Amino acid sequence: MTTVIIDYNSGNLRSAEKSFQLMSEELNVGQVKVSNKPEDVVNADRVVLPGVGAFADCKHELSSIMGLYEAIEAHVKTGKPFMGICVGMQMMATCGHEHGYHEGFNWIKGDVKIMEPNDKNLKIPHMGWNNLNILNSHPVFDNINENDHVYFVHSYHFEVENNNNLLANVDYGGKITAAVAHENIIGTQFHPEKSQSVGLQVIKNFLQWNP
Repeated sequence: MTTVIIDYNSGNLRSAEKSFQLMSEELNVGQVKVSNKPEDVVNADRVVLPGVGAFADCKHELSSIMGLYEAIEAHVKTGKPFMGICVGMQMMATCGHEHGYHEGFNWIKGDVKIMEPNDKNLKIPHMGWNNLNILNSHPVFDNINENDHVYFVHSYHFEVENNNNLLANVDYGGKITAAVAHENIIGTQFHPEKSQSVGLQVIKNFLQWNP
């Protein structure tokens, strides 16, 4: 089995690569490859799309690599597992509103909007640890418990239209989407690769998930 982490010039992927490699070796489930080659994405058994920074910048970088977006779409249409992390999750939305209007993949209906905490003492970006509120069960969240701590760094959040797609949220001056899922795709706003044992469990579950 091959898990491909997509590299499209959106931040340092070393910690993600190390975390996925660690769990892959523990489970003995094949190799983890960092790549931006469309053929690697098409042939992968599982694909991970990370992302840091602005929605529009990430979408632009992704689209600038010939054939990569089409390869991601082709992978998802086969029904094989796909995971988006941080902005990688946000791009699953219908659109993003960071510095204008930008179309997303439209895999999960909803908009990505600026966070506006109702407590003015809370700073943006939302940076650091927060407690998960588990809303719907999912195989990738097996052994993940209510109030488990995970790590966030973001200023925009995914407002999901259908709550059936919402796996978990956190409180930060209001409810903030922490994880979403639909069929063979899953996304986390938090960084599992930076979330210690809880994050490693999420990665471990993803590597065993057969939607």
